[in-house]
Amino acid sequence: MAAPTQPETTNFSSSGRVLIKNIVCRSDGGIGLVGEKVSVGGWVKNGKQQGSFAFLELNDGSCPSNLQVVVDSSVVAANLVQIVHTGTSLLLEGELKKGALDHGTKHSFVELHVKKVIDVGIVDPVNYALSETDSKQKLTLESLRDYVHLRPRTNTMSAVCRLRNALTYATHTFFQKHGFLHVHTPIITTTSDWEGSGEVIQVTTLFSENEKLAKEMKENPLPSEDELDAAKLLVKVKREAASQLILSNANKNEISIAVSKLAISMEKLTKLEERTAYKPSLLPQKDGMIDYSSDFFSRPAFLVGSGQVQLETFACALSNVYTFGPTLRAEKSQSFRHLAEFWMVEPEMAFADLEDNMNYAEAYVKFLSQWLLDNCLDDMQFMVNNYDKTAIDRLKLVTSTPFERITYTEAVKLLESVTEKKFENMVEWGINFDSEHERYLTDVIFKKPVIVYNYPKGIKEFHMRINDDMKTVANMDVLVPKVGELIGGGQREERYDVMEKRILESGSALDPYQWYLDLRRYGTVKHSGFGLGFERMVLFATGLDNIRDVIPFPRYPGRADL
Repeated sequence: MAAPTQPETTNFSSSGRVLIKNIVCRSDGGIGLVGEKVSVGGWVKNGKQQGSFAFLELNDGSCPSNLQVVVDSSVVAANLVQIVHTGTSLLLEGELKKGALDHGTKHSFVELHVKKVIDVGIVDPVNYALSETDSKQKLTLESLRDYVHLRPRTNTMSAVCRLRNALTYATHTFFQKHGFLHVHTPIITTTSDWEGSGEVIQVTTLFSENEKLAKEMKENPLPSEDELDAAKLLVKVKREAASQLILSNANKNEISIAVSKLAISMEKLTKLEERTAYKPSLLPQKDGMIDYSSDFFSRPAFLVGSGQVQLETFACALSNVYTFGPTLRAEKSQSFRHLAEFWMVEPEMAFADLEDNMNYAEAYVKFLSQWLLDNCLDDMQFMVNNYDKTAIDRLKLVTSTPFERITYTEAVKLLESVTEKKFENMVEWGINFDSEHERYLTDVIFKKPVIVYNYPKGIKEFHMRINDDMKTVANMDVLVPKVGELIGGGQREERYDVMEKRILESGSALDPYQWYLDLRRYGTVKHSGFGLGFERMVLFATGLDNIRDVIPFPRYPGRADL
């Protein structure tokens, strides 16, 4: 499926500057702009000083290519050496001229001869983490995670960002083109474990409230026994004084003043007793359990691991809908393809069965792959040159080849018959496939994407529709080369009685799911959906090895920088 061409960008930008991609990424390499006077801004990738001239490679993040810049010392107020360091930011005005011959392409390139230096953001090359010094050149993708605030300036991360942006644009284009409505689903839920993993992140203000009280206690320590005894004695004295006035038939004004003083003393005593009883290290308890009635949402709340079930409520009214946002899971995995916070693309379709679901999933992955080939070939070529020589070929394979479709049972038989490889995890009917099994199916047996469907009901979520064999459910996983599982989803159980039974079988109470059962009580409809792990799609496209390197701000066990 061919992707439409993205709309042309304009030359207009802040400060009237021209994006570098609109100069060097033209079909003529910018030669047609020779003689034009332009303003550009960017960061120095490489620079050197020769005599009274500085020769720079400037990049503004709009494309992987740099603009050649020539600066005469006569137009720089500061010392010329200050503008050649890697990372220096520059806003420049000048004239585009024909540059030297590029021996790689046999074409001349264009370069900017600077007439005016408008702004300079200098860099200390000794302390700058991405400096051009030999020791800094050895920074790996792993070590760059220690400089998450600076790594967008690297060629790799800027390319990843542009590819993520393109895939985001393509995602909305695909679903809007097919009549889906975009729905913003919540990231906080009070019904926790829809994925069946038990790995949820709880949201609570109880600890922060407790910390505030503990801080207050430090600033205003608990009252001593002597203070408490003195307050009690004062109340006793004030009470006796008021009683004496009443018994002696004193005037009303005197009695009123005495009673008022007694009330003030009693209030102070009550506050002292409350503070004495306070234990800042303990969370509120009720019947031996944490009492959430004073928590922010007045009940346990969690960060969602999926927007699927909330999306179902809209699919059961608006037909085809999708959501695209962050999801969070407390899975303590350090594997190359797991994150605690990641983005999911989740469509949900009414009047759709498992086959419809598989058709949409395959079409969507093909659309994304074609979009990158049509619109991001320069960044994809960067990935080919630096990380994975097969990255572009893999996208072409996806766009041109029908996905293989096999049942879970057929997949197990294929893997059980493998003799040339010993899997670390044994294959038998009833297991969840590991990455090694998924990639063997895609990379070795079929050498293309594979959709495995009809998994055992015991290893899948209770909301998957039970098949007629009563042993499997109508779900599917889309497996792709390099990554393994890219998409998971299936047909939802729309039958009220079956869903009720499935909830009870899962060990859950019915009350929290009454709203979900309502979708089956009132106008129930066959519906299906899936979730695509967005970072896994970027991982698949780029050929990078670790999912932490394809998300701007990776969150995983032990790390949540910025």
